Amino acid sequence: MAPIPGSGLAKGLAVTLRTMTRKSVTAQYPDTQPELPPRSRGVIGLFEENCTVCMLCARECPDWCIYIDSHKETLPAAAPGGRERSRNVLDRFAIDFSLCMYCGICIEVCPFDALFWSPEFEYAETDILELTHERDRLREWMWTVPAPPALDPGAEEPKEIGAARKTADKLAAAEAAARAESTSAPREREDGA
Repeated sequence: MAPIPGSGLAKGLAVTLRTMTRKSVTAQYPDTQPELPPRSRGVIGLFEENCTVCMLCARECPDWCIYIDSHKETLPAAAPGGRERSRNVLDRFAIDFSLCMYCGICIEVCPFDALFWSPEFEYAETDILELTHERDRLREWMWTVPAPPALDPGAEEPKEIGAARKTADKLAAAEAAARAESTSAPREREDGA
């Protein structure tokens, strides 16, 4: 059987008429903000205090869009007779978001948790040169980074927290033993005198 001529057009018009009477589900973006997942990827924030200028993020970036400049600073010896130490000091940290492909490799390879995903996505510029965000602008994005999700109550305790708790318990036991000795020593003198 051959289809009736114009039946496809009639079906299309029927769909159009049905959908014209329904309420639109399209959210008009500037007026209505989208509800994003809590850990969505927007822009990268820099926690400058944790950055040791190890350059891992810049080396691993497939787009080469991270620019880091630093200088060495000599620190005096911590103890008398010790040797001086040198450390890198961050001069410039910039990310060119016109090149960035938001892969997150820089965040994953950072051993000191200096880079984080921020859910902010409204940073459009009229000039492409302004998409290179320097460290001051990257630091501002850190205030929008959400707190990490809570651990599952049934999950194992992280090794770092367990080790810190054991160390704190040992120190507390040593302090309690020292207090017990210091309070028992004067009593022995009084008894012996």
